[in-house]
Amino acid sequence: MLAALKAHVGTGDARTLPPVEKWNPTYCGEAGFEILRDGTWLHEGTRITRERLVRLFSTILRKDEDGETYLVTPVEKIRVKVADAPFLATRVDRHGEGRDQTLVFTTNVGDVVTAGPDRPLRVSHESGEPRPYVLVRGRLEARVLRAPYFELVEWSEERDGKLGVWSGGAWFELGAMA
Repeated sequence: MLAALKAHVGTGDARTLPPVEKWNPTYCGEAGFEILRDGTWLHEGTRITRERLVRLFSTILRKDEDGETYLVTPVEKIRVKVADAPFLATRVDRHGEGRDQTLVFTTNVGDVVTAGPDRPLRVSHESGEPRPYVLVRGRLEARVLRAPYFELVEWSEERDGKLGVWSGGAWFELGAMA
């Protein structure tokens, strides 16, 4: 698996993403991979401590229509258990203000994503408290951590009794006014 991955990704620091959405390998089952809610990657119950390895694996993640997340190479497809979202948005930067602003999120694995119509920001309220997510790529989302979420609330505007933010010309609702 690693040899095929290195052939498509390379070994440098440049963030090149392989075309996992074009690959259709045979499903190989499970290999004990899991991503915990706090972003920790496990293999057979043991934490993967090499950050470069986690970042490398993150480039070949894909969430399929069946709702499952997989590590995908041109020749293998292995299921990964994901407790919440596979990535964490650890930072948000704002460029501009109001309708003209863009919100740029940085994830724990080095992805940089600008929220907008193609990369929406959504907030789930299923657990009784807001749980925000931003689409990173494909069907893969990053859960926005508390500190960046509070920044979003600070930058929010009220519209029809609800708080929200603009990014990339799109309005994203954060929740109802308290």
